Amino acid sequence: MPSSPHTANVDKGAAPIGASLVRDVSLPALVLHREALEHNIRWMQDFVSNSGAELAPHGKTSMTPALFRRQLDAGAWGITLASATQTRAAYAHGVRRVLMANQLVGTPNMALIADLLADPTFDFYCMVDHPDNVADLGAYFTSRGVRLNVMIEYGVVGGRCGCRSEQQVLDLAKAIAAQPALALTGIEGYEGVIHGDHAVTGIRDFAASLVRLAVQLQDSGAFAIAKPIITASGSAWYDLIAESFEAQNAGGRFLSVLRPGSYVAHDHGIYKEAQCCVLDRRSDLHEGLRPALEVWAHVQSLPEPGFAVIALGKRDVAYDAGLPVPLLRYKAGVVPAKGDDVSACKVTAVMDQHAFMTVAPGVDLRVGDIISFGTSHPCLTFDKWRVGCLVDEQLNVIETMETCF
Repeated sequence: MPSSPHTANVDKGAAPIGASLVRDVSLPALVLHREALEHNIRWMQDFVSNSGAELAPHGKTSMTPALFRRQLDAGAWGITLASATQTRAAYAHGVRRVLMANQLVGTPNMALIADLLADPTFDFYCMVDHPDNVADLGAYFTSRGVRLNVMIEYGVVGGRCGCRSEQQVLDLAKAIAAQPALALTGIEGYEGVIHGDHAVTGIRDFAASLVRLAVQLQDSGAFAIAKPIITASGSAWYDLIAESFEAQNAGGRFLSVLRPGSYVAHDHGIYKEAQCCVLDRRSDLHEGLRPALEVWAHVQSLPEPGFAVIALGKRDVAYDAGLPVPLLRYKAGVVPAKGDDVSACKVTAVMDQHAFMTVAPGVDLRVGDIISFGTSHPCLTFDKWRVGCLVDEQLNVIETMETCF
């Protein structure tokens, strides 16, 4: 029997164009609000451009090609990714410049990238932080007759990847120079692992060290290109990195590239807090990012007074950096939809397919009601979905956006 225009696709989260979230879509569903999404893409591109830098948003946040295309169309220099398989997926959807913010490790992964580099229009960069990796890459890409662009990753003690000292960076540059199949094209770091009471000072010092190393490497003739890349920045401290690069004139001598990713959807948790800190530090920024991502779900059960079970769980929403946040309640099937504030309610626990929520006094729920939830850490919400619903201001689906995790 053919489906009607208002029958949702059986795939989790899929919905026909024109479907109403409150009437036609099978829930739970990943929801992206067009107005906030477009605002965020515009806002970050403007911020980075006004800082004299280029933007390579981290695509691992969403792994959603429709968002990659919007970011590139808005002026992004390229897309940052975390793995060879993510790179292949992005390439398959038209991305032709990728900064892979990790070492390329393992022969099968090297082969995957070498195959993509057979396309002369594909511009690819990966990180190196150890002489063993340099030797492996040099041997493999020599055997393939392909030259690979690499960037030295500089890290911090106790952090994540990267050379742990400036001397290690300089020594690694010499090892790269000894490999004809490798071209040193820049230096990279990630400041998001710097924490503590003096994080701001630590991040500024780290950025200064990156620039200092870049200058030293350039003065020694270590780079294979005239204007090497210098890049850092996650989604919490991008303003400090931008200021540090600009203040040290990195943009004049180098191509400064910032790599925030979560901004495209933003959130109601850790990145909302981080954005408040950015606005506190930058009085010239009068408006920040807007949460564009929600997960919608039904009230599944009301087994006890003041307690609701929601048809939403660990398989639907991030829970690593805070539990889902109840936002609005909608009456199922009622169009036009009017949301009632239920932010006084609180999710206390999530299971695989259920969320436990305390019901605030004065909130009258019934089984089948729909609740929109904000999230914390959008990366680990996106990866639970094969498709998301882009909706307009009337909560009608205007596009379905497939992910490629």
